[in-house]
Amino acid sequence: MRKENKTFIIGHKNPDTDSICSAIAYADIKNRTCKGSYVPKRAGQINEETEFVLKYFHADAPGYLPDVGTQIKDMEIHETPGAEKTMSVKRAWNLMKEHNAVTLPITTKEGKLEGLITTGDIAKSYMDAYDNTILAQARTQYRSIADTVEGEIIVGNEHGYFIKGKVWIGAAHPDTMENYIEKDDLVILGNRAEDQLCAIEEDASCLIICLGSKVSHTIQRLAAERDVVIITTPYDTFTVARLIHQSIPVKYFMKKENLITFRNDEFTDKIKDIMTKNRYRAFPVVNTRGRYIGTVSRRNLLNIKKKQLILVDHNEKSQAVDNIDEAEILEIIDHHRIGTLETFQPVMFRNQPVGCTATIMYQIYSENYLDIPQNIAGLLCAAILSDTLMFRSPTCTEKDREAAEELAKIAQIEIESFAGKMFRAGSNLSDKTPEEIFYQDYKKFIVGDLVFGVGQISFMSEEELQSVKERLMPYMEKECGKHGVKMVFFMLTNIIKESTELLCYGQNADVLVNDAFGGKLTDSSCRLDGVVSRKKQLIPKFMNALQQ
Repeated sequence: MRKENKTFIIGHKNPDTDSICSAIAYADIKNRTCKGSYVPKRAGQINEETEFVLKYFHADAPGYLPDVGTQIKDMEIHETPGAEKTMSVKRAWNLMKEHNAVTLPITTKEGKLEGLITTGDIAKSYMDAYDNTILAQARTQYRSIADTVEGEIIVGNEHGYFIKGKVWIGAAHPDTMENYIEKDDLVILGNRAEDQLCAIEEDASCLIICLGSKVSHTIQRLAAERDVVIITTPYDTFTVARLIHQSIPVKYFMKKENLITFRNDEFTDKIKDIMTKNRYRAFPVVNTRGRYIGTVSRRNLLNIKKKQLILVDHNEKSQAVDNIDEAEILEIIDHHRIGTLETFQPVMFRNQPVGCTATIMYQIYSENYLDIPQNIAGLLCAAILSDTLMFRSPTCTEKDREAAEELAKIAQIEIESFAGKMFRAGSNLSDKTPEEIFYQDYKKFIVGDLVFGVGQISFMSEEELQSVKERLMPYMEKECGKHGVKMVFFMLTNIIKESTELLCYGQNADVLVNDAFGGKLTDSSCRLDGVVSRKKQLIPKFMNALQQ
C-alpha cells in the first residue's frame, strides 16, 4: 500500500521567517509547474516574528516534521484484510491464499486487532488433530460446518453451535453404533435410514448425510422433534472427515497474547531489531487510532521508499532536520556558504549571494512567468525585510531591495510601517522562557573538531535588548556542552543602531572573540558596532580566526 508520492519542502531547525515563507512559496511554485504533490514543512517551532507574518497575510503554518527518518508508512504495507474471529479455518485459509498472505490478522468490527493466525498455526492444527471433541471445544457453528463441507442444513437452527460431544463416522451396524454414539455427538453418515434413525435415538446433536443422499420426511420429522441438526453434503464420508476440522473458528487457534504490532508512524530504525529477534513472517500494522491497516515483513525493509525533500535556506547538516541522511534530497535552494550536506546523486543546487532565500523565490516566479499570489508576495517581502534587517544588513544586495519593493506592491503594504510592526512582534519575548528565546534563531557550526552555536535576536530598542540579556546568560551556561557544543554565542542585534551585543560562553570563547574582532569581553559580552549579520559578518570572522 503506497500513498501518493509527496515531496516535502523544508527549512532549517529553529526556523526563521525566511525558511518558513520560502518553503510555502516554493511549494506553490512546484505545484504549479511540476507533477506530484509538494508540501511545505517546518523542522522546528515558529517564532513570534514568523507567527505575526503568517497571521498578517492569512497563511497557514507548514506542518511540523522534526524527523525525516523512514517510517513504516514509507514501506509497502501488505493490505491483508482483517478477519472476524468467528470465521472458519477454511475461509481463513482461502482468504490467505487470495491475498498471498502467511499471516491473517483477526479484528473486531471496529478494526481493532484481536489476534493473529498463520499458515503455520493452521498446519499445526492438522498435525495435532487427534481429539474428536475439538469441534465442540471450539464451539463450532452449524452454519460453518455446512459451509465447510459445501452442504445444506435441511433440519435445525443454522445459527446454533456444536458445544458438546464427539465427532463419529457411522460406518458400523446400528447395534454397534448404539455402543459408541452418545448424547450430543455429531455423526457422519451415509444413506441408510436405520443408521440415521439410530443416531437420532441416541440423542446425537447433528447428522451429516453424505453423497447428497435424500433424507426421508420421517427422519426429518423425528430430527426436528429432538432438535437434531441435519446437514446434507455431496462429499463422501472420507472427504467430510478430512474437511470438517476446517470448520473450527479461527479464534480457537489464533494467537492473542503478547502480539507484536507496529504503528504506521514508527521509525524503521527502531523496529529492525524487533523484526530480527522475532522471526515472524509478517507483523500487523495499526494506525495512530489503533485500527489495523495491513502487515509488513522483513522483506519490505529492502524496498522502503525514502522521504523526498527539497531544502530551502540551509545546506549545513548540523542545521538540517533530524535523520537527513535517511532522506532523498532532490533540490537545495539557499543563500548561505556551501556547507556539509552530502547527497547520494547530483541534485539541483541553487545558491546565490543574496541576502535572503525569498529573493531567489521571487526570481523563480519571474523565470517561470508565474503571477505571485498577494499573500505569498507579502510572506516573501516579510522574509527579505527580516533577513536583511530592513536593508541594513551587509548581506543585503540590490536584488534583495528590488525584490522587496516589487513584492510590497503586490502585497499592498508599506515597507517601513510593516517592518516596524513585524520587528516589534519578534522582539516581544516577555511571555517566553529562556529556552524558547535561545532556540528562536539558533544554528550550529562545525569547523574541524570544533562545534559551536550562534543564536540571534533583533530588537528595535536598547531597553528590549537589555531585558533579554539578563535572562539568556544563565541558560547559555546550561546549554554549553550539550550535543558536543564547546562554545555558545548569542547576538542581541539593535536594528536601529546597527550594532550587536555579543554574549559568549565556553572554553576559549573570549579568545575567539578577541582574535576575530580584537575586542575584549566584559561580563561575558562584547559590543560590536556595525555588526548585524551572523552570516556575513560574524561567522566569516570566526572561521578566519579559527583557521589561523
